[in-house]
Amino acid sequence: MVTYTNHTNAAGGDHDHNNNNNNNDSSSTENFHGTGSGGSGSSTSTSSSSSSNYCVWLVCSVMFLVSSVMVVAVFTIVSSSSSSSSIAAWSPPFKFSAFKSAGTTTKTATPPNISSSKSLAYYFIPNNIISAAATTTLTPPPDSHLPSPIILTRQEILERGLAKARAAIREAAASHRNFSVTTFSAHIYRNPAAFFQSYAEMEKRFKVYVYEEGELPIVHYGPCKNIYAIEGRFIHEMEHGGNRFRTRDPHSGHVYFMPFSVTWMVKYLYKPNTYNISPLKQFASDYVRVISTKHPFWNRTQGADHFMLSCHDWGPHASRGNPFLYNTSIRVLCNANSSEGFNPRKDVSLPEIQLYDGDVSRKIRNPPPANRSRPYLAFFAGGLHGPIRPTLVQHWKGRDAAIPVYEYLPKGLDYYTFMLKSKFCLCPSGHEVASPRIVEAIYAECIPVILSKHYVLPFSDVLRWEAFSIKVEISEIPRLKEILMAIPDDEYRRLKEGLRAVRRHFVLNHPAQRFDMFHMILHSVWLRRLNFRLAQKL
Repeated sequence: MVTYTNHTNAAGGDHDHNNNNNNNDSSSTENFHGTGSGGSGSSTSTSSSSSSNYCVWLVCSVMFLVSSVMVVAVFTIVSSSSSSSSIAAWSPPFKFSAFKSAGTTTKTATPPNISSSKSLAYYFIPNNIISAAATTTLTPPPDSHLPSPIILTRQEILERGLAKARAAIREAAASHRNFSVTTFSAHIYRNPAAFFQSYAEMEKRFKVYVYEEGELPIVHYGPCKNIYAIEGRFIHEMEHGGNRFRTRDPHSGHVYFMPFSVTWMVKYLYKPNTYNISPLKQFASDYVRVISTKHPFWNRTQGADHFMLSCHDWGPHASRGNPFLYNTSIRVLCNANSSEGFNPRKDVSLPEIQLYDGDVSRKIRNPPPANRSRPYLAFFAGGLHGPIRPTLVQHWKGRDAAIPVYEYLPKGLDYYTFMLKSKFCLCPSGHEVASPRIVEAIYAECIPVILSKHYVLPFSDVLRWEAFSIKVEISEIPRLKEILMAIPDDEYRRLKEGLRAVRRHFVLNHPAQRFDMFHMILHSVWLRRLNFRLAQKL
């Protein structure tokens, strides 16, 4: 809050001095005015003295009125300044609508209570705990008429930077810029200008503080191979990758990363076949207790600027160990099921990627030329996990040579060879909504056919999945061939172009590179942080 020096004390001092003089006797009054007559005692002297007393009384009264008006005026200005600061602190936040097509309007939501899990993307958080030492003084040029220096906390400086980023993104979103397709395929983005401006602002400003609390192997470590590899790869990149986004100063962080691995919780804490996941929830609860006791950052936002990352199916269940971790914090999850508590306004959908030897299969790293023939219309092979796959196998297994569907591939047949020879790759959910087939299909340039309910697709806040994939309702599985055959050749080629353009966003590089999966995950977290701001307690 801007503070001003109160100049009313001088006026008040003069006022008190005049009142005291007005109450003095006549001799004192004569001495104050310095008549120098010596006071002869004549009638003329008496009349002059009476006239002088009247003048003194009149002057004092006028000065009293003037000083009172000055006090009221200063008080009004200070009150007005305080009021305007309060209003500014509650201005509408940034919304994801900036990434929709230009011209789209979104209704402004009323900020709900902090404890509510609804519309979390629109609330404001009172900044109750700000370190007195974590301040910066902006000193104006020397001038006796200027107000006192403006004192800004580090948090206020960070929030001003975020406000500038929001403004720049809004301006870009409304600019209707034209991007060259030779640079990238603009049609895969909801609003390409907004996305690239947001990405540039992220690279310029975004800082992540990684908590140092916790011990190996569950904290600061995670799997780097197989289906949950993204957990370990992300933790390793944040802690050892030398990326520009990590800060060692917690007061400089926009968000705070809790580097525990739910996959390793399951490995080291869960007792097989018991289906008791209480140890996972207890570990998450204990970790939040430790960081919230040792540091002020969790408590000042109730965890809203903190995030966890998990690709294990039980990641959402582990987060239930603390109600604010579940309802308020940013949860980066592969199991992004909106019917099971995943909130796309604050949570981030994480791509599931299979890394058998620490990388995707060599067979799909370099897909064949775009003009090579693909004899199969669609393909699927996988176990009957969950409610969707049995329906798919029931209707299409062995029914049509153009759509090879297997529960398990016969010996001698290769999974990735089928993907490379198919136009469409069927990607049904299993026990949980996510499937590594989606990323594998992107690599193989085989159009993903999403067969899922309640799945929030990765990076869908900025990507137009309809530009490189097909969504088919579960009830339409019997009509699958009819639906795919009805797609025109021009549309199919457009989808293939979208796959080639979007691929870079689903690649895990070591070290990380611009626009790859690591940076897209961070960008999704950045967007959630843009969507609220910390306000000083007024």
